[in-house]
Amino acid sequence: MHMAPTSLPLQQQSPHPSYPLTMADDNTLVRICTLLGGRQLVRRLTELGLNQGAELRVVQRQGGGLIVARGETRIALGGGMAAKILVTDAATA
Repeated sequence: MHMAPTSLPLQQQSPHPSYPLTMADDNTLVRICTLLGGRQLVRRLTELGLNQGAELRVVQRQGGGLIVARGETRIALGGGMAAKILVTDAATA
C-alpha cells in the first residue's frame, strides 16, 4: 500500500520564512504571519491590535522585552510573548 506524502508545515511552504519577533532587527518593518500560544494569549494580542497581517516596527529593546510600533501606537511586550509572534519582513511579504 502506497502512503501519500504528508504536507510540510505551513511555515516551510511559505516562500518567505518566518521568525520570532524577538529576532527582528530594530527599525525593520515586519508583518505578523502567525500567533502561537493558547487562546487567551492570542485573544490578548488581538485586542492589542497585533493580529495576523499587522505591520510592526521594533522601536526599542528593554531587557528581554521590546517596544513595538503599530502605526502611531507603541506596545510593550515581554520576551516570552514576543517570541510567540512569528513575523516575516514586510518588504518581502
